[in-house]
Amino acid sequence: MTFEDLRSTTVKDQPDQKPNGEKAKGLHHLSSRRWCPVAVTLGTLCLGLLVTVIMLIIQLSQVTDLLKQQQANFTHQEDILEGQISAQRQAQKSSEESQKELREMIEILAHKLDEKSQKLTELQQRKMNLQEALKQAANFSGPCPQHWLWHEENCYRFSSGAFNWEKSQENCLSLDAHLLKINNTGDLEFIQQATAHSSFPFWMGLSLRKPSNSWLWEDGSPLMPHLFRIQGAFSQMYPSGTCAYIQRGIVFAENCILTAFSICQKKANLLRAQ
Repeated sequence: MTFEDLRSTTVKDQPDQKPNGEKAKGLHHLSSRRWCPVAVTLGTLCLGLLVTVIMLIIQLSQVTDLLKQQQANFTHQEDILEGQISAQRQAQKSSEESQKELREMIEILAHKLDEKSQKLTELQQRKMNLQEALKQAANFSGPCPQHWLWHEENCYRFSSGAFNWEKSQENCLSLDAHLLKINNTGDLEFIQQATAHSSFPFWMGLSLRKPSNSWLWEDGSPLMPHLFRIQGAFSQMYPSGTCAYIQRGIVFAENCILTAFSICQKKANLLRAQ
């Protein structure tokens, strides 16, 4: 329905026809009364919308502030978490360094312990050697048996009876020894001094052997010519052999069947450091 239709209907409904001026006045009054509720309603709606917008703006501001606060809390928590992670990393690094230092210290201590253990083992071995040496010393009666003379590394015994060379050799063997053997000038000087005050001859372990006709000791070693010269008929070959004896420090050659005293010789029983 348009405004013209409304106005037509209104004119038709009125029973009395009024003048044109009065008709226009009535129409204006009628339209004003009908549009007033609409205006009020629209105003109310606008006011409601305005209030709603204002409330929404207030709530949006509150939500924004809340978001900002939560963002600040999150940032603070992130800072705390980063600090904790950094502290944990620092603690882990310190722990690794401490473990490394501890391992190095353990290795050093283990090395020192090995050295101490080796030294202790050596000391124990030395102690055992010393105890063994003391036991030997307790049972040690001297480097040579009774009635034997000691000189450097050898023991010497001058026989109390006279026998031929072969029998004298057997007597020395029964004493776990052999007839005199002179290895160096020191041995020669000792025997010369020992026999200087005796006029008896003493068999030595030196004999002239066939077929080379060489002077050899009992062990088969040759005579060293620079030690001494043999006096007597050493070029004469006796059926029983030619043997050497020493008398007043001089070495002579003679028939092995003749009797003479003898000198036995064996190694001295010397204590040696382990």
